[in-house]
Amino acid sequence: MKTIIEPFRIKSVEPIKMNSIEDRKKILDKSYYNLFQVRSNDVIIDLLTDSGTGAMSSDQWAGIMRGDESYAGSNSYLFFKDTVQDIFGYKYILPTHQGRAAERILFSTLCKKGDIVPSNTHFDTTRANILFQGAEPIDLIDDEYKNTQSIFPFKGNMSIKKLKELLDNTEIAKVPLIMLTITNNSGGGQPVSLQNIMDVSKLAKEYNVPLYIDACRFAENAYFIKKREAEYKDWSIKEIVNKIFSYADGCTMSAKKDAIVNIGGFLCTNNEVVAEKNKNLLILTEGFPTYGGLAGRDLEAIGIGLNEAMDIDYLNYRIKSIEYLGNKLLEQNVPILQPTGGHAIYIDASLFLSHIPKEQFPGQVLACELYLQGGIRCSEIGSLMFGGIDEDGKEFFSNNELVRLAMPRRTYTQSHVDYVIEIIIEVYKNRKNLSGLKITKQSKYLRHFTAQLEKV
Repeated sequence: MKTIIEPFRIKSVEPIKMNSIEDRKKILDKSYYNLFQVRSNDVIIDLLTDSGTGAMSSDQWAGIMRGDESYAGSNSYLFFKDTVQDIFGYKYILPTHQGRAAERILFSTLCKKGDIVPSNTHFDTTRANILFQGAEPIDLIDDEYKNTQSIFPFKGNMSIKKLKELLDNTEIAKVPLIMLTITNNSGGGQPVSLQNIMDVSKLAKEYNVPLYIDACRFAENAYFIKKREAEYKDWSIKEIVNKIFSYADGCTMSAKKDAIVNIGGFLCTNNEVVAEKNKNLLILTEGFPTYGGLAGRDLEAIGIGLNEAMDIDYLNYRIKSIEYLGNKLLEQNVPILQPTGGHAIYIDASLFLSHIPKEQFPGQVLACELYLQGGIRCSEIGSLMFGGIDEDGKEFFSNNELVRLAMPRRTYTQSHVDYVIEIIIEVYKNRKNLSGLKITKQSKYLRHFTAQLEKV
C-alpha cells in the first residue's frame, strides 16, 4: 500500500492557534529573528525539535499513574533499570534529567583540558559540554558524505581512515573516549551501519580507548540497519540493538527522543571505576542514583517508551512518514539532504538560497521565512549553530547550511505534513526575494539558543 497510516488512534487533542502573516511578522521582529525565542502558542506546526515533543501512549500514561516516588530504591527505578539493562546490556546505569546532563557527567569524569574527543559528528550540546571541559571535539565523517546530494545508505558513518590517522598521530592519553552518534543528527539524521560500529569498536580496542555511543535515536538507527544491511534483514529490532551496544563501553541517552517521553535520560557504562565517579557527580548535581533528577513516574514512562520505540509497525510509520515528506519536496526540486534520514528532513539552505552567503546565515533566513509564511518553526543546523568566533577573534562557519524539519513522534498527521510541503514549495518559488541576516548579540556557548539577529 502507498498510503501511510498512523498505527495508533487519537484519544486526546491539543488545539492549534491559527495566526496571520501580519501577526508572525511582528513576532519575528520581537524575537530578533530567533525562533527559539518564539512562544509555542504562536507556532502552527512545531518542527523545531523531536526532543521531548512526542505524544506518549496510553500505556505510558498508565505508567505515569503507577510511578513510585520513593526517594531511594523505588519500584519505578527497578523497572527502568531492568528495561535499560535488557535492551542495552550495561552493568551500571544512572538516570539523568535529560541527555545533556548525562553528557556533562561523562565528560566531566573522563575529559581534561587539552584532550581530544573524536566522533562521527558531535551535536550541539555534546560539543558544548566537551568544550566546557577545555577539550576539543573532532568530527570524522567521510568527505564524500558531506555532499548533501550524494546517495549513500549510511552517510552517518565515522571515517575509519580519519580515526586511525588521528589515533596514530595523537598521544593516546589525550583521547579519553571515542563518541559515536546514532543516528548522526548534525550529519543530517543519517544512520550508522553496524559494520561501521564494529570497525570503530575494533579500532578503539586496538588503541585501548573507550567507545561510547550517543544513543538518542537507537531504534531508528537499528531500523535502517535492518532495511539497508542485507545480513540483518531477518533480525528483530531488539536483536540489532543488543548487537550494536555490545560493541561499546557505554552510552549516553536523551530519552526525549527514542524513548518517546517529555523529559529524562541516562548514562551507562561497564567500567566500575568510571561508574563510581559518575555516581558521585550525579549525587552532587542531579540527585540520588535511583532517580537522578527525575520523578518515579518519568522513569516508568521511559521504560515503557524504550520498548514501544522498537515496535516495527511504529518504526515503519515513522520512517515512511519522513520519506514521504522528503520525496514530495524532491519532486518539486527542493534541495534536501539525501537519502532521507530517520527523524527529520534537512533542507540544504546553501542550495535553496544560493544567493545568500554563509556570512548572512542562509539557514536561519530560510527557517524564519517558513515561520513567516506558514507558522512552521524549524531549526537551523548551520553557521548560526556551529559557527562562531575563534580565540584569535576570527569568524568561522559550518561546512553545511541546513534547515532541520524534526518530526515529533506520534504528534502530527499526514495532512499536517502536506501543509508543510505546500509552504516549503511556495517559499522555494519566491526564494530570490529573500535577503540575509546578521548577528547583533550572541553568547559564547550554544549561541543559536539566545542570539539576536536583524536583516542585512
